Amino acid sequence: MNTTDNSPESAVDVVLIGAGIMSATLGMMLKELQPDLTITVLERLDVAAAESSDAWNNAGTGHSAFCELNYTPERPDGSIDISKAIGIAESFEVSKQFWSFLAEKYAVKELQRFINHIPHMSFVWGNDNVEYLRKRHAALTQSPLFKGMEFSQDRQQIEQWIPLVMEGRDASQPVAATSMELGTDVNFGSLTRGMFYLLQEKPGVTFHFNHEVSKLKRRDDGSWSVKATDRLNGQSRKVRAKFVFIGAGGGSLTLLEKSDIPEGYGFGGFPVSGQWLKCVNPEVIERHEAKVYGKAAVGSPPMSVPHLDSRMINGKRELLFGPYAGFSTKFLKKGSFLDLPASIRAGNLRPMIIAGLKNIPLTRYLINQVRQSPEDRLAALKEYLPNARAEDWQLEIAGQRVQVIKKHEKEGGVLEFGTEVVSAADGSIAALLGASPGASTAVSIMVSLIQKCFQQQGNSPEWQAKFKEMIPSFGQKLNDNPELLEQIRNHTSSVLGLAAPADMIGK
Repeated sequence: MNTTDNSPESAVDVVLIGAGIMSATLGMMLKELQPDLTITVLERLDVAAAESSDAWNNAGTGHSAFCELNYTPERPDGSIDISKAIGIAESFEVSKQFWSFLAEKYAVKELQRFINHIPHMSFVWGNDNVEYLRKRHAALTQSPLFKGMEFSQDRQQIEQWIPLVMEGRDASQPVAATSMELGTDVNFGSLTRGMFYLLQEKPGVTFHFNHEVSKLKRRDDGSWSVKATDRLNGQSRKVRAKFVFIGAGGGSLTLLEKSDIPEGYGFGGFPVSGQWLKCVNPEVIERHEAKVYGKAAVGSPPMSVPHLDSRMINGKRELLFGPYAGFSTKFLKKGSFLDLPASIRAGNLRPMIIAGLKNIPLTRYLINQVRQSPEDRLAALKEYLPNARAEDWQLEIAGQRVQVIKKHEKEGGVLEFGTEVVSAADGSIAALLGASPGASTAVSIMVSLIQKCFQQQGNSPEWQAKFKEMIPSFGQKLNDNPELLEQIRNHTSSVLGLAAPADMIGK
């Protein structure tokens, strides 16, 4: 990869901290919008996409709201709120458009192989849950984004969809499932590395791995001085930038605090760790082909929604179940146990305490998860695969997530499940905090960030035209335009090597 000179302080337009999906997306978009921009990427590990973007660490490989029940909560009156699901489904379509643009423009095969067709299914049992799923299906299918979603209580039909889930199940147990053939599996690690491969070939782009950012300081002229330390030899590197993006996953909070911008005051982080059961029996892996999501336990965080997940990782089909949640004071999988205590400041202490007191059920849930025995984990798996055998599965460590805690005028402090962009008033620095459904909606998040932090350029005819080229539906709501949605989906499916939506409906 390209390298910079060894001057005391190099100057660039943009510094991207963290070599994950967010930085890769932002870097590619900015270079498309303005090819002469100079960009430096700083990453504390020795490879890109090694933390939350990695396939083994990522809890949601292709969130499109087709099967994730936590995106469609039931209101007190019994109706289903589908607003978040529609927003996520829209954002995923935006992501596919940008990926298709890159795949077409650069003809890089790797940018097609990261995504594969896989049915997205929800599966529930018990009368109340069956009724919930029926109402959810009825509500979602009013939107063109969810056209083709099937609902069934017929055990034979469900057995055709997911035979292993039905084998050995109590015949008297009420069950229901929905199936969305349009679902996909996305390896965000491969996608991230593919985009960085394209980015490194462009002029004015430099990469520095094994570099940990230790200082962020705003200069008098409004630019930023970024100091990073080479973790291999201890040498320091300084980069001056007009704009800094902090996309360091769980490490973003600490770096935001280092920036000392007023907009970052009061933010805290609540780390949640995870584990998977990974199937090691090829026969079992081959007999299941779907992402099957169930209902989360009371008090559990969204990233802990149980799912039986078929994935393609490094060209090989895998089957995972989980994730099993846990608690660690680390903000990154390869971080330090001092991350959480080091993040506590006078400004965020009160919001963190209040949020903690308001989320006692979550704390209790995490403690119980940590205390789980192998027999407990197998019992949870058997709720989805009644005939599961312990010898077919092994425990794997998943990624680390840091949920956002922020100040609230009325409540003092709230725990947020989702992603949040925090930026300075002058748009010179921005940080992405939080977790799910981040990666799948990265393109929409970065478009919003660019429009906010590069307002003058973003509103120019040149950038507006380029946005439209990269994302044909830019400025329009696909949920309000079924014809455009069908056209977009047919195109992205063709470019990304997925079956056409029309061929999937009614299968």
